[in-house]
Amino acid sequence: MKSILITGASSGIGRATATLFLQEGWRVGLVARRAELLEEVAAGHDNATILPADVTDADAMEQAFSRFAQDAPHLDAVFNNAGMFGPMAPIDELALEDWHKVLAVNLTGMFITARLAFGRMRAQDPQGGRIINNGSISAHSPREGAVCYTTTKHAITGLTKSLSLDGRPFDIACGQIDIGNAESQIITDLKAQNPAMETMDVIHAAQSVLHMARLPLSANVQSMTVIATKMPFVGRG
Repeated sequence: MKSILITGASSGIGRATATLFLQEGWRVGLVARRAELLEEVAAGHDNATILPADVTDADAMEQAFSRFAQDAPHLDAVFNNAGMFGPMAPIDELALEDWHKVLAVNLTGMFITARLAFGRMRAQDPQGGRIINNGSISAHSPREGAVCYTTTKHAITGLTKSLSLDGRPFDIACGQIDIGNAESQIITDLKAQNPAMETMDVIHAAQSVLHMARLPLSANVQSMTVIATKMPFVGRG
């Protein structure tokens, strides 16, 4: 049975992806802060492992990886997904506390997860595995008033490329999926301000992650962009 650990698995893209992988018969490690929501995702699936943890807590995440190893002796993939949007405002109206919160989850949390995944994949036999980082199209083009989120997502592109390069000697593949306007709580909140916003069903994002994860380690999707077709991402003003 193939295995994957998914962070931010309690809601949004993470929940949809976890549900799809469970349905496809993978052993899935479900990581998020709220155990009760993870229990909802895991309901009816013997192939789910509930791993309550905060991605910004290095010790808790190490315990989550160790616990998952009991059910999944070989780690095939990690979907490094947990993230937060943060408040929307011009930079001079943002408190440093808001910046630190977004940075902690979107960058430090993803670094901690990638570090643990890389170490496990490097040490296991057979060696190797796949890390899929959730970037966002904000890694390429920002929304107005989203400087914290945009800055961290640009940084994830650098993390992805570094892991992709450094993982080669160990058969560790790393790729990034940049998703635009998949229906989730973040998009629901944004759509309340912009009812005309074009969106897509979150299942399409989940199916894209599944495609990336299914590839043999001799092949890698380095970067994939999946967006609502009519959203204003491509074009000129």
